[in-house]
Amino acid sequence: MDTNVAEFLKTYKTAIEESNAAIFAGAGLSKPAGFVDWKELLRDIAEEINLNIDIESDLIAVAQYHVNENGGNRGRVNQTLIDEFTKDAEITENHKILSRLPINTYWTTNYDTLIEEALKREGKRIDAKITIENLATTKTNSDAKVYKMHGDISLAHEAVLTKDDYENYNNKRQLFTTALQGDLVSKTMLFIGFSFDDPNLEYILSRIRILLEQNQRTHYCFMKQVQREDFEEESEFLYAQIKQKLKVNDLRRYSIKVLLVNRYDDITAILKELELQYKRRNIFVSGSATDYGDWGEKRCLMFSSNLSKALINNGNNIVTGFGLGVGSCVISGALEEIYKTRNQRVEERLISRPFPQNSTSQVPIKDLWTIHRNNMIQNVGISVFMFGNKIDDATGNVIDADGMFEEFEISLIHGGIPVPVGATGFTAKKIWETVMNNFNQYIPDAELIDKYRLLGDASQTDEIMIKTVIEIVNKLEKRKK
Repeated sequence: MDTNVAEFLKTYKTAIEESNAAIFAGAGLSKPAGFVDWKELLRDIAEEINLNIDIESDLIAVAQYHVNENGGNRGRVNQTLIDEFTKDAEITENHKILSRLPINTYWTTNYDTLIEEALKREGKRIDAKITIENLATTKTNSDAKVYKMHGDISLAHEAVLTKDDYENYNNKRQLFTTALQGDLVSKTMLFIGFSFDDPNLEYILSRIRILLEQNQRTHYCFMKQVQREDFEEESEFLYAQIKQKLKVNDLRRYSIKVLLVNRYDDITAILKELELQYKRRNIFVSGSATDYGDWGEKRCLMFSSNLSKALINNGNNIVTGFGLGVGSCVISGALEEIYKTRNQRVEERLISRPFPQNSTSQVPIKDLWTIHRNNMIQNVGISVFMFGNKIDDATGNVIDADGMFEEFEISLIHGGIPVPVGATGFTAKKIWETVMNNFNQYIPDAELIDKYRLLGDASQTDEIMIKTVIEIVNKLEKRKK
């Protein structure tokens, strides 16, 4: 992995964990969804005043010229916005990834509503800031604020598009400038689909640079590296290379690090890796026992509690379904460790979701359990399995916990990495055997195989097994402890 990308993943993941991450989206984020970029938006507008949009660089001037030539009437421009940005569009994979991450601040110069729609699909409550009046109110219990810096298609006549709009920006939308300045100072911003040709943003960045000098917060942006196949002439390609290098170096003045990618698909791959690395801080603990086997009840319960304590102490968050026998110990262990530090919020560190035992609805109870498991596991990156047995209602015999097998499969579907403590026996042992029989299929780091072998060794002490689990988790999270 490119060292710049690796550094971004580490820094931005930390910003997400600390609720200091923000997104700034430009037209490039929405274009793959089917919307036009600025040049395509203004193509017909330019033709009407006998200009060739392909050789124009000052696009806001083109919009202004059209308004001027129509006696100051921007009705045609407004209609173009409505025609182009009310078309059906498919939410992109990048929108989906960003909406799944717990980022609560989004800035955009786009007029479309794709960011809002993606967030709503994830069940998030949106507080959209379209006008300056919106900035004075707060939607209760919102999960994310979306700042529409240049307006929204629902108010096409107020959208920032022409020179007049830009020149009057600080008169009409000064509060957006102030709010953005605050976020650029206090949050780590990821610019995506943005060209940095916007005069408003350039002004804001320059003010921050002058005020903070060498003490600016680091931000990041994606930029596609110029490719030879995109140019007819070698001279054009070399010129574009020089210009891009100068642009990258200039952005450093504003403490913006450019992440160059060869293809736009690379951005999606990086965002997927970011999501996976973030999710790996969240650990799903799967365990149940009505029979404690060779371990005995006391050791089994102590192991469950101590493992839970170790995960919390390691900085991980625990998600659990309150399994039979061991579930209460997982929860009590986590709570004991959380309460040692007063500044930790229980609801952020421990999510416990007991399974319903009866259903009066039309949904069969087992189907409801599957839905419940998917909901619990979809936002975790690592799943720990231990013990796993239950009593068969029909025979009264001890059998494997089929629910644990299902949790194993669901975890894989959502990109989770299994960490089965095979030494605890029962279902966990069978999952451990499955993993070890095809290790490279399940575990992304081949160097971990010896540690996984340790988890299947029943002769090891509880302390060694817990220490091994933590070492595996930290290696998968790519962090040192």
